[in-house]
Formats: sequence, structure tokens, C-alpha cells
Amino acid sequence: MTTIRGTSLQGYQELVQELGGDANTVLTEAGISPAAVGSHDEFIDYRRVIHALEGAAAATGASDFGRQLALRQGVEILGPVGVAARTAPNVGAALQAMAQYMSVYSPAVNIQVLVGDDGIARLEWAIRAHRPPAHRQGAELSLAVSLRIIRLLAGDDFRPILVNLRHEPLGPQADYRRYFGTSVRFSAPGYGFTFPAGVLERRLSSDSAVHKVVQEYLATVVTTLDDSPAQPVRMLVRRMLPTGGLALDLIASHLAVHPRTLQRQLVAEGRTFAEIVDDVRRDEAQHYLRHTRIPLGQLAGLLGYSEQSVLSRACQRWFGTSPSNYRRKLQDEPRSSMVLTARQDPEAAGLSG
Repeated sequence: MTTIRGTSLQGYQELVQELGGDANTVLTEAGISPAAVGSHDEFIDYRRVIHALEGAAAATGASDFGRQLALRQGVEILGPVGVAARTAPNVGAALQAMAQYMSVYSPAVNIQVLVGDDGIARLEWAIRAHRPPAHRQGAELSLAVSLRIIRLLAGDDFRPILVNLRHEPLGPQADYRRYFGTSVRFSAPGYGFTFPAGVLERRLSSDSAVHKVVQEYLATVVTTLDDSPAQPVRMLVRRMLPTGGLALDLIASHLAVHPRTLQRQLVAEGRTFAEIVDDVRRDEAQHYLRHTRIPLGQLAGLLGYSEQSVLSRACQRWFGTSPSNYRRKLQDEPRSSMVLTARQDPEAAGLSG
């Protein structure tokens, strides 16, 4: 499932109109009914939401469209998931509730909060759909809303230590620093931000009775995107690619299963571990070649390759050309034709899931 509630576009029509665009035209071209926008009871294909955000940025010329839209959204867009967060005893429990029940808001979105031994917490955000379209505006919107929610919970003085974005800046880097109030790392391995782990202990004015009732309700409606073992394997492989030395045994240990058990589960789905690693590398290579200008030697390292020549051979196999030629082709591709293809033929653009 790659759906998300209509509240994910709360404020969308007003912002597009203020920026001089025609919101209903952009929505219609993305395959979204304007009536679904802002509705908690309506579910929209997440890929169509991505195209609506990218289309609005292109139509209005606002490279920061996602960040602007985030200023019109808050914890209320999450519905009962937001209530569970606001009635939790502390910030950590609030974020745990959001991560646990996020599929009630959108099965396509995954967030998790990890705490390191260095006293630093990391919030990681990712789309759990297979090969989603480019989603820079959606990622910036989601991270900005996440920061607004934590500020609501932890206090206006909350500031992340570092914000990580997988893509290169869509506008002046100084604008990002002013917006997020901290340093921003671009072309990062994933989306998210870091902050002092002590923030998780900050107490909230909780209502334990309401929190319990809401959790019980969410437990009855929560859904899992994908029960297959391939999904967590893909997520771990993507995170661990830059370390090199990926092995089935290592991934199995992180999943707390025996390597042979994991191997049998993958084979039962018609997949192998090597195929999944190659698939993730292909997706990551395509992302970085399309959206960044990092040196090819550095890209090879991010993909877990020991030499650039290995990357070159892989690109020949995946794309039928060298990485430099493929990057040139992707980055020279007219933006308007890409948007037009998605709008005219949703299935060809990968909108069908």
C-alpha cells in the first residue's frame, strides 16, 4: 500500500494560489481530486501526492514549496496518531507512538528514532514504497513538519544538531540554514536529523487515560505495509551500503534471525540476497546520478564498491552506458517532459505502485 491521508496536503490549494498557480489544475494533472485535499477520511496514492508537490514547485517556481507548505501543517494532520503523541508522558514516548502507528496515517511512510551511545538521537524518515519517484519536495515537507511537531512537544527552544537531506540543495544553502535553524548536510545517505537524546526525556502534560484509549484504538486499525522479509532487508542494505562488506549473515543478525532462515524466506518469495543488494545499489546509483554531482569515486564508496571501475561495470549492466553518460542524460532531461509523462501516463511513470 502506498496511500496517505488527504491531510498530507493540508494548506496546499491556498499556498499554490498565493504563489500564483492554479491548484486545481496541478492536482488534476497529478490525478488527485481537489475534494480529497485536507480530508482525514480520504486516502490518496502517495506517488500522486509526490507528483502534486513536485508539480506545484514547478508551476509556481517555488523551489522551497515543501518547506513553505510545512508552515501550514502540524501534528493535527496525523489525526489519532497525533493525539497519541500529544497525550504521551514524554517526548520519547510521543515519538515512539508516532513511529509505531504511522501506518494509520500512511503505510508508505516509515520513521524511527535511534539513540546512540554518544548521547545523540537520530530521527530517520523514509518512503517504504518500492522505487518511488523523485520526492525532494515531499521529503523536505515531511522533515519540516516533523521538526514542527517536536518543537510543539519539546518546546520552542528545540533545535536539531544537524539536518540530513539525500538530495542537493534546491535553492541557496543559506535559506536552509535559516529555515531549519542549524547546519544541513546534503547528498546524505538518508533523510532525517539528529538532536540531543536528553530531549526524549522532556515531560509532557500527558493524559494517561486518553493516551491508553487512543493506543487501543490505533492497535485495532494499524496495518503493516509489507509482511515479506525483503522489505526490512532492503532498508538495512540501503543503510549499510557505505560500510562495504555486506553479507547475509550480517543482515540476519540485525534482524535477529538465523541466516539460513532468512535465506529460505527470501527464496520462498523468489528473491535472493544478492539480487536485493544489486537492486538497492541500482536505485541508489540512479538517485545520486540524477540529483547530485558528487564525484564518481565517492559514489562508488557510497554504494559499497572498492573501486570506481566496479561502479562503471555495474552502470553498463544496469543502464547500458557509463555512469557519467547516464548522469548527463538524467540531468539534461527536460523537467517539463518528465512532469508531462507522469501526468499523461500514471502507470508509465510508476504511479500504480
